[in-house]
Amino acid sequence: MTDVVHQKWWGWGVEGIAFQHENKPGFAPFVREAIGLDLHSPAGRPPSFEDLDVPASQLDDSLGARLREIVGDHQVSSEDMNRVVHTYGKGLRDLVRVRAGDLPRVPDVVVYPANSDEVRAIVDAVVAADGVLIPFGGGSNISGSLTPQAGEKRVVVSLDMGRMNRVLEIDADAGLALIQAGGLGPDLEEQLNGQGWTMGHQPDSFKHSTLGGWIATRSSGMQSDKYGDIADITRGMTVVLPGKVVQLRPLPSTSTGPSVREMIIGSEGRLGVITQAWVHVHRLPENREVIAYLFPNWAAGLAAMREISTSDATPSITRVSDAPETGFSLATRKESNSLSSKVGEGLFEVLRRRGWDLEKVCISYIGYEGGSAKVRADKSVVGKIVSKNGGIKLGKGPGAMYDQKKFDTPYLRDFLLDRGALGDVSETAAPWSRLGEVYTATVRAARTAFDELGVHGFVMCHLSHSYHSGACLYFTFAFPPKPDADPLAQYDVVKSAIQQSFVDHGGTLSHHHGVGTDHAPWMEQDISEPGVDLMVGLLSSADPGRNLNPGTLIPEHREW
Repeated sequence: MTDVVHQKWWGWGVEGIAFQHENKPGFAPFVREAIGLDLHSPAGRPPSFEDLDVPASQLDDSLGARLREIVGDHQVSSEDMNRVVHTYGKGLRDLVRVRAGDLPRVPDVVVYPANSDEVRAIVDAVVAADGVLIPFGGGSNISGSLTPQAGEKRVVVSLDMGRMNRVLEIDADAGLALIQAGGLGPDLEEQLNGQGWTMGHQPDSFKHSTLGGWIATRSSGMQSDKYGDIADITRGMTVVLPGKVVQLRPLPSTSTGPSVREMIIGSEGRLGVITQAWVHVHRLPENREVIAYLFPNWAAGLAAMREISTSDATPSITRVSDAPETGFSLATRKESNSLSSKVGEGLFEVLRRRGWDLEKVCISYIGYEGGSAKVRADKSVVGKIVSKNGGIKLGKGPGAMYDQKKFDTPYLRDFLLDRGALGDVSETAAPWSRLGEVYTATVRAARTAFDELGVHGFVMCHLSHSYHSGACLYFTFAFPPKPDADPLAQYDVVKSAIQQSFVDHGGTLSHHHGVGTDHAPWMEQDISEPGVDLMVGLLSSADPGRNLNPGTLIPEHREW
């Protein structure tokens, strides 16, 4: 059987790694106040796979034989665990359903190709059998892009790209690398770093997501201020469609009509299978630092981020948390008797005496990369902007701690579920002129939804990516649902209120998590009904039989 490593079938990451709170003395009191949850009560245990009722595979002998002929017997699996792993992503809805054993439709077979030629043969075989093909990378999707439609009667094939994980070529003069689409973030960076290069793309899901997944969902990363979003990074690609292969060369720019490259980026498997891509790579920076700052309030932090975006400084990270998220960050600190911890406590006392309201302070992280002169210049420019907006520098220590913990947050979703609480995220982007409005309205919408449900909820936010005209706001919310009602129905009330607030106040339905099925209901409001008409026309012309990941991207009532 294949040696591709998968995440837990019931949660984030691999077995043996989880969020721990016992060494964080401030976390239990924070959670009790935020959502009324007592962490000292016994936590639930992860579900047992043996308790699941997994539907039998519907793979017919003919297609099964053809798939084994293409990739070999050991790269075709109809084993129950493998099929369940490939049924859902890692969104809140996914995890609630899989933990409850809700498996209305499971892929019938998982296939592991080794190269583009095998992908092409698989796609043609599945379409010839009028089956459904769903590309699968690291399984980290949180917008419903991986799950077969419940009423699907045709055979469903999950195409796992995990064996296609190599950096194939580096064009040093152009700063480009040709990389297979199934490579996970750490594996790709290890290969690139070994030759002195980096792609610089670091989403929260970095450890468990792939290049192909990043492209298919229009991903963004923590360092996108410097390296760009995946749409900026991706310059060329190979995409397999039924009976044909699209080859896009890695050109720096082109004037050849509507961009086919842009059509494929964000297409979530509906326009074919991305097998490899040419991407921008950069020489490893001489210096890399993340510095923490503190602002007296959210408005000051937003104003500083906007000024930095138009300044001469070019930091790799610009991030600021609102007061609730700052409180959360402080609550996740480990117990320490170190000098730096005591200095931090002393600083807060000094700020209190200066008149700072410590309930409103907002922590910020700014990343710097490059030669010594450039880093010094950038830090000088940013430092003046921070000071102008009333902020202070905390230093490298907290910045280094953020850098170490930056990929840990997704484990909190499982931690809360084990204790009967729901936690999820929603992100948007809006012009600087509308950012404050989007923030205020969305926090209000979430709190109104909590009140409507009669639950003790919490919402927090950070600005995570800055652009010329605006920025991304990333919201996290949590609450313990009422035990006498459907938890997902309660979740929908909060999630829908947040999403609707985005589009009502000038934001987009998603900045980097994609559309899937969870966000599709807002597409017509986001890009207009005629915009969806164009998308439907594109998808239906490329895939008239709806064989390629049907159900994602467009509202259900617009499917053909």
